[in-house]
Amino acid sequence: MSHNKIAKKLQNIQPSAIRELLKHSKMDGVISLGGGIPDPELFDREGLQLAMENVLTHSWKDAFQYGLSEGNPALRAAICQLMSERAIHCEVDDVVVTSGSQQSLDILARALINPGDVVVVERPTYLAALQVMQLAEANLMSVGTDGDGMIVDELDALLKTVPVKVVYIVPTFGNPGGVTLSEPRRKQLVELSRRYDFVIIEDDPYGEINFTGTTFIPLRSWAEEMENSDRVIYTSTFSKILAPGARVGWLVLPDWLKRQVVNLKQATDLHTSSLSQSLTFHYLNSGRLTPQIALIRDAYKQKCRVLSQHLQHELGGYLTFHQPMGGMFLWAKFNHDMNTTQRLQKTLSHGVVYVPGEFFYCDEPDASTLRMSYVSTTEANLKEAVMRLKSALN
Repeated sequence: MSHNKIAKKLQNIQPSAIRELLKHSKMDGVISLGGGIPDPELFDREGLQLAMENVLTHSWKDAFQYGLSEGNPALRAAICQLMSERAIHCEVDDVVVTSGSQQSLDILARALINPGDVVVVERPTYLAALQVMQLAEANLMSVGTDGDGMIVDELDALLKTVPVKVVYIVPTFGNPGGVTLSEPRRKQLVELSRRYDFVIIEDDPYGEINFTGTTFIPLRSWAEEMENSDRVIYTSTFSKILAPGARVGWLVLPDWLKRQVVNLKQATDLHTSSLSQSLTFHYLNSGRLTPQIALIRDAYKQKCRVLSQHLQHELGGYLTFHQPMGGMFLWAKFNHDMNTTQRLQKTLSHGVVYVPGEFFYCDEPDASTLRMSYVSTTEANLKEAVMRLKSALN
């Protein structure tokens, strides 16, 4: 069969570097700092089992039946409750349940972007969001980041010359950079969206994995305060705080977009798994999510500290990194001209794998950067991984 039978927009789509790397991470003796996957040891098996028993006892007919494209109304009501704890006010009708936030991004891209529309992302940004925007044939542009997240002044300068349709951002404990957008910049970004009439997609998978005593108010919440809710779309997921295998995420949508998103959802998969939704609802209903989040926070905070301290101690002369305030990732940059993609083969032979940073850029890639995830590796293996990285450098 000839190549030209494949749709044009698919011909240049790159496979996820991370998916490719996960193959290596399964090799015997390799310590992986690569995949951003939760620690399965922390899954609340007991709570999930109780929830599943409730599904099979009380909700089994609905759980095995077709459901609404918008999602299970009881689950959406529970999500509204969760949102109010995050300082976001929404009604059941504002919420659409998706099959994980990756589907949320795919549906939003198809609902909002015409070929050639300008979409602005952070530099670096979430790899799978780049894939989605490229498939939608967006004209991707990027602005820099520092320790306070996206440099919104750079966006401001860009907006003066370019008509921007969408800004995509992971403002809290971002992937891959591990940085958090500061409060003044959050307000500035929301204000710019009103002034220049662009849509913000706020992707918040990690907001609950907070290592600090500070609460970081979502952009969607600032937008409510600044009477600009129509321009901020919020997406989140249960993948990092409950179980990614359930594939349950959600969108909080403005009125003007709801119908189109539900139509797209219908055309995509009719609805997210009724069984997964029912399981998630019963789990939320059990009151176990709050202690579960606390458990995850403490464990990841400790692992982050272990990785940071050992990197600083063993490799402080070679690289610099930003200390994450939460989330699952630590982003580092070598001080000298090191190509982390080319170096990967050598580190792999030393039994450690990371994700080279250049894949997280839509332009101006920095080949001396790398992303490390500390969450699904033991503390002893985190120490060992740093020693292996160090020996691979020598």
